[in-house]
Amino acid sequence: MTPPMLLILPGDGIGPEVMAEVRKVIDWFGTKRDLAFDVREDLVGGAAYDAHGTPLHDDTMALAQSADAVLLGAVGGPRYDNLDFSVKPERGLLRLRKEMDLFANLRPAQCFDALADFSSLKREVVAGLDIMIVRELTSGVYFGEPRGIFEEGGERVGINTQRYTESEIDRVARAAFELARKRGNKVCSMEKANVMESGILWREVVQAVHDADYPDVGLSHMYADAGAMQLCRWPKQFDVIVTDNLFGDLLSDAAAMLTGSLGMLPSASLGAPMENGRPKALYEPVHGSAPDIAGQGKANPCACILSFAMALRYSFDRGSEAERLERAVEKVLSDGLRTGDLLNVEGTTPVTTSDMGDAIVAALDASL
Repeated sequence: MTPPMLLILPGDGIGPEVMAEVRKVIDWFGTKRDLAFDVREDLVGGAAYDAHGTPLHDDTMALAQSADAVLLGAVGGPRYDNLDFSVKPERGLLRLRKEMDLFANLRPAQCFDALADFSSLKREVVAGLDIMIVRELTSGVYFGEPRGIFEEGGERVGINTQRYTESEIDRVARAAFELARKRGNKVCSMEKANVMESGILWREVVQAVHDADYPDVGLSHMYADAGAMQLCRWPKQFDVIVTDNLFGDLLSDAAAMLTGSLGMLPSASLGAPMENGRPKALYEPVHGSAPDIAGQGKANPCACILSFAMALRYSFDRGSEAERLERAVEKVLSDGLRTGDLLNVEGTTPVTTSDMGDAIVAALDASL
C-alpha cells in the first residue's frame, strides 16, 4: 500500500528547528508503529520569498493540493516587514488556507496538569481545561470586499468588509456540532448579533442547523465580547466554541494563554473531504516564528509535535496513536523538562529544543 503523503513546510524563524523534532517523531512512528509516510518538504513564507520572490510558489501550492496532509512550522519575521503586502510571508499561509478551502480552524486549549501553575489564572480555574475553538477561516472581514486604503473627503480611510453567506456559516457550524458529538456534546456559538447584521445571520443559521440535524447537541449563544470575559472567568464551562474568522482569531489567542504558553498549542485547519475520504488539512502550531530566539535551541517543539498528533487523529484516523503521542508529551512535562518558555516553576530542568524532542521520542519508546 502506498504510504500517505505528508508535505512539510518548515517556514521561517524557529519553524525549521521545531519541525526537525517533529521529523524525529514521524520517523519513530514509521519504525516502531509501522505507520510510514511519504514525506515531502518545501518552502513557504520568507524562505520561499528568498528563493522564488513569492511567499508560496505555484508548484508548492500544487503539491499541497495533492498531499494527504500539510504540516507547517511558522512564517514571517522583521526582515520582511518592508515588503509589499502582496508578498509578505503571511500571504503564503493565507493562500494555502484559501485555495485549499480550509474553512474550519480547530484550536484546542488544553491545560496539561504539569503546567496548571504556569497559567496566569488560578490552578482551579485551568486545571483539567480541555476546550476546542472552531474558527471559520476562509471568509469574514479578512477576505471581504471592498477592502483597502482609499482617499475620501481629503483624508485616507481604511476599509475592510465583514461578509458571510449562509452556506459558509452552515458548514463551519456542522463541523463544530460533529466535533462536539465526540467530546462533551456542547457548542457555544459566539458573534455580535447585537450590533452586526452578519452576527444576526450567523446566529440564525447556527440555530437552524442545530434544530434540523443536531438537536441532541447542547447549543448556546453568546456575544463574543462576553465570551472573552467568560473565558477568563470560568473557561471550563465551555466544550466547543464556534465563531467567525475575526472573533475566532482573538478568542483562540486569549484561550491559548489559559494553558500557560503559546509554545504548547497546536491547530488544525480542515476542509471538505478529498476523493480518498481524508479532509483537506493543514496543521500548524499556534506560535509565531519567534525570530529573536531562532537558531538558539530555545524554541518549544511541543506545539508542532502536538499538531502532528492532530494530523494522526483527523487526517489518518489513528486516534490511539495520537493519544500515545499526547501522553508522551505529558509524561515529559510531568518529569519536569522545560524549554525556556516554561521555566518559571521550581523543580524543573531546562532543556534545548533538540533535548525536548529526544525526550518525547524516549517517552514514546517507553510506551511500547
